[in-house]
Amino acid sequence: MARTDFPGKISPAFQALIDPGDPMDPIARQFTPSAQEQESAPDDLSDPIGDLKYSVSECLVHRHPDRVLLVPTWACPVHCRFCFRRDRVGGKGPKPELLAQALDYIRKHPNIREVILTGGDPLMLPLKKLGGLLAELAAMPHLHSLRIHSRVPVAAPGRVTQSLARLLGRLPKPVYLLAHVNHALEITPEARAGFNRLRLVGVPILSQSVLLKGVNDKVEELEDLFRSLLAAGVKPYYLHHPDRVPGTAQFRLGLDEGRVLMAGLRPRLSGLALPVYILDRPGGEGKIPAEIV
Repeated sequence: MARTDFPGKISPAFQALIDPGDPMDPIARQFTPSAQEQESAPDDLSDPIGDLKYSVSECLVHRHPDRVLLVPTWACPVHCRFCFRRDRVGGKGPKPELLAQALDYIRKHPNIREVILTGGDPLMLPLKKLGGLLAELAAMPHLHSLRIHSRVPVAAPGRVTQSLARLLGRLPKPVYLLAHVNHALEITPEARAGFNRLRLVGVPILSQSVLLKGVNDKVEELEDLFRSLLAAGVKPYYLHHPDRVPGTAQFRLGLDEGRVLMAGLRPRLSGLALPVYILDRPGGEGKIPAEIV
């Protein structure tokens, strides 16, 4: 069943990019609610990637033996209409005691090597709260690295301040930033400046994009996106095949269509600029390259 109460939300930075004279504007399409969201498709899944199946609590998911997803907030600067957590994004964040329990779980499982902060958007947290959380995680000796998944660097680039860069750059454990970017228009001068602040303090930045019908489903659009990311110091990492989220069928392409696009990109881009086209298998079975499914 598609969620019927997922409100529209777009950041000022993204609102400024929309061309009101273009009915197919790729920024507007990502954030404008539509009647199609109320429609169900035969292949919709209520838990498309197994978040609920593998949840330890509402803020901790343990799908893989060596890593966990930690959700410190459900706040996000935008509400992407294709979001696979649209049933939770925008809600209240976990209570402090629940977050404390999640941290205790991580401490007690030495097989966990990586914590992925996601949401919502972890970079929507107040800087002091984010710093305290990261310091607590970095102090756990069995953790090798931390990862932050965020839309903030492009959707609200003003939040990527020098203070944030210093915070991430001075942690004793490696911190990787995975920026969610779907179209070259999103990489504004302000976004590039934020990426540069992070890069200069040694934070590795990779990108993840979602292949979306009507947004970036042409070879030329994807080429422009990945070249623009690389020029901004961001390594294109994943191009996600869209998940089977209720109410998002209007964004979904077939796997064969995605494979044709990837075949078209290979002669145009170096390996450094080419992401992995990835499928997150239903039921929490994990990611595999979509080109070999």
